[in-house]
Amino acid sequence: MHRRLFAVLTLAVTTAWIASAWADMDAKAALSSASKALGADGLTTLEFSGSGFDFVLGQNATPASPWPKFNNKTYTRVINFNPWATRMQRVRSQAENPPRGGGQQPVIGDQNQTQTAQGPAAADELMMTAPQAFLRIAAAAPGVTAKSESKGGKKYTAVTFTANNKARTTGWINAQNQVERVETKIDNNFFGDMVFETTFSDYKTMGGIPFPAHIVQKQGGHPVLDLTVTDVKLNVPPPTIPAAPAGPGGAAPAPLVSEKLSDGVWLVPGGYAAIVVDMKDHILIIEGGQSDQRSQAVIAEAKRLVPGKAITELVNTHSHLDHGGGLRAYVAEGATIITHEVNKPYYEKLWKIPHTLSPDRLAQNPKKASFKTVKEKMTLTDGNHVVELYHMTDFGHHNGMLLVYLPREKALIEADGYNPPATIAAQTPAVISPYTLSMLAHIERLKLDVQRIIPIHLPGDNRKIGMPELLKAVGKN
Repeated sequence: MHRRLFAVLTLAVTTAWIASAWADMDAKAALSSASKALGADGLTTLEFSGSGFDFVLGQNATPASPWPKFNNKTYTRVINFNPWATRMQRVRSQAENPPRGGGQQPVIGDQNQTQTAQGPAAADELMMTAPQAFLRIAAAAPGVTAKSESKGGKKYTAVTFTANNKARTTGWINAQNQVERVETKIDNNFFGDMVFETTFSDYKTMGGIPFPAHIVQKQGGHPVLDLTVTDVKLNVPPPTIPAAPAGPGGAAPAPLVSEKLSDGVWLVPGGYAAIVVDMKDHILIIEGGQSDQRSQAVIAEAKRLVPGKAITELVNTHSHLDHGGGLRAYVAEGATIITHEVNKPYYEKLWKIPHTLSPDRLAQNPKKASFKTVKEKMTLTDGNHVVELYHMTDFGHHNGMLLVYLPREKALIEADGYNPPATIAAQTPAVISPYTLSMLAHIERLKLDVQRIIPIHLPGDNRKIGMPELLKAVGKN
């Protein structure tokens, strides 16, 4: 009996191993055929260029809207295959008028952008960027498998492997050995394990190899790139990658140095401002920040400033990813999130998405989020401190934006209404931001006595912003 059981188990294991080996062999064969067909073998570098559109992730004007759109007048990407490295350069401009949403809108004139990556980060990016890169990365991946699939009446070989970031990645290769689609997941502070998909279509011979003339990338369900490729060059000079800034590797970030605005109220700097208010029986924080790491730093600073009290309330200005990416840390802390009513269902939906690729504090210590929602106005007070919250109506940056006013301090805390330049401007800009005009109109309509403006996006020199600088920014000084 034991011998028979052992023989059955051995046969089962052997059969499973043979099936796995055949799947691996089928995958290698499919990848090899596609690599030959698309000219991926032997490539050292590849450059492709064209024009199209990019869309800024998580900067939508309403929680249900797509990401805002920008023109890419020119787009050029250079890929180095060994070692993996890439440089992307583009000239972009405003595409939506009037502007809607974030992403540094309004873009005035042409904006030049350069982005570089190397090593595993470049490999994760490039497998979603060019079919030749996908094929080379998949061929080198351990445990790659393949299976036949039919979609829309077409037959594909679906090749699957685990990427550098530990995400399951699948590419669909058609009967012509063309990679038509690649899907993976990437970690995002705001969106969790976010689906990232690319479609390659309209293959043409360019630079001597078949290459897709149309590339569309989607993240979080909406496009982030829609590119028409018009030129491909092979084995060009490799991209130049700037050296990393000098400094002690792995050094702890500099301690936060908070500014006391009044008794029991502090401004916490660090690129994105946060305000700590010592209420009678708890701590209130205004603005959650862009990441779990930033929120944990602010939480630690708040507890240092106000020892012995719990953080039970967090005011969130709006639901863009750089203003909501750190909210989950406050949910884990047990704080109630105070935000405009349109943001609540959006957050509830997002926070159901798993964070398994890089578990954050809430993923490690799950809690149900608690909310207070603002319609048009809410006042928070303990009889001493007063915090007034106002909904910014008809505000193109975001339809669920809150303006925060501290009447005792005569301080206005605002996000993306006025983002002051790194150093004080000598004159009114040639193009005035409609967002800044809208914010000034709200101040005037609400009859707020503002002596100091605290932008969430603090200026580079950390100067104090007053009404005269705001008035100059709109040509009313």
